Amino acid sequence: MIRADLLLTHIGELATLDRGPVPRCGPAMSELGLQTEAAVAVDGGRIVWIGPTRKARSAVRLRRGGRTHDLEGRLVVPGFVDAHTHLLFAGDRHREIGRKLRGESYRSIAASGGGIFSTVRATRKASSAQLLRDARGRLARLRRHGTTTVEIKTGYALEPRGELRLLRLLRQLQATEPMTIVPTYLGAHAVPREARGRATAYVDEIVRHSLPTIASAHLARFCDVFCEPGFFSVPAARRILRAAQQLGLGTKIHADEFVASGGGRLAAEIGAVSAEHLLQTPAADRQRLAKAGVVAVLLPLTPFATLVDRPVPGREFVRAGVAVALGTDLSPNSYVESMPLVIAHAVHSARLTPEEALTASTVNAAHALRLADGSGRITVGGPADLAVFDLHHAAEIAGRIGVDPVEVYRQGKFVFTSELRQ
Repeated sequence: MIRADLLLTHIGELATLDRGPVPRCGPAMSELGLQTEAAVAVDGGRIVWIGPTRKARSAVRLRRGGRTHDLEGRLVVPGFVDAHTHLLFAGDRHREIGRKLRGESYRSIAASGGGIFSTVRATRKASSAQLLRDARGRLARLRRHGTTTVEIKTGYALEPRGELRLLRLLRQLQATEPMTIVPTYLGAHAVPREARGRATAYVDEIVRHSLPTIASAHLARFCDVFCEPGFFSVPAARRILRAAQQLGLGTKIHADEFVASGGGRLAAEIGAVSAEHLLQTPAADRQRLAKAGVVAVLLPLTPFATLVDRPVPGREFVRAGVAVALGTDLSPNSYVESMPLVIAHAVHSARLTPEEALTASTVNAAHALRLADGSGRITVGGPADLAVFDLHHAAEIAGRIGVDPVEVYRQGKFVFTSELRQ
């Protein structure tokens, strides 16, 4: 008999996401591994048994002090995996909304010292205590919306010591916050204003000093580059990412957001783990990404939040056979904390099906972060990271726009309980 310290019973619908390949492409993205009237047993934070509620009593024995929790027919899905955030920053940019409404672009606002550079100034000035406090608040709100795993990029210091400080703060957050945090180095978010006209020297600093220090101290799992005109060119991005690969770091790239920058094609060329944004990626480059096995991390709420009149081409990526993942793009430019809202926009604007959107926010997002521990799935041996919704079917998460879970578990422990369930 299986021993457990937590037994969840009478799950109306359980979306395990545990059938099929990882990652999921094409038709496989619609396979949710559904079970009805199900039960899940947890021991030591890991799932040890999944089966029908009617068999739970004969299959599972609770340890002393363990408990059974009747979910009364509610829906259970894996805790969401947010595959793209810029969560660690200070300051805000709410005053720039009017400038965007008057037609100013992201690039022009940045060129005038606003945008990313206003956030860089605020982040450099902020104390570590303030940055941690603000980040913890954002993480708590992510958990409330059902997220249990989150990628966090640096990129708001844009100086070697400052970027290292941000990475060390991420290590502190991982040690204290009840979430899985995946750190990504984005020192190549923009060329800092003090290095204007010396972009090559800034890239030299990243390649020769920052990346070796980060890799040797294991401060980041990935290196990312913002590859757009006015930021980093394809040759500069290639140099940085190749250097990161040689040091054993995974590679990601912000690509084709404003124009067809060639970033998506570069991701396929170097075998990046993921290419992200991809609003303007040409059809031929979508095919290249599919052939190279690069995950497309799409951010359906970013055009909405940044007043860009262009939907994310989600359907086109699925048709091309690319593995699609989702993220919030939580940042001062796109202040989004809700993965259920991202899922709704993935369906209603990017034209994924509800099933594809759930896959993209769980198992495929975990693959985009190279998590091989069962994150993004409900599987025996995997972490008991679960989101419980007062719904009947998984597809309703997309249809009930902005719906939130009533309970969230990370490694079998409550990390959020709504008043409804208290």
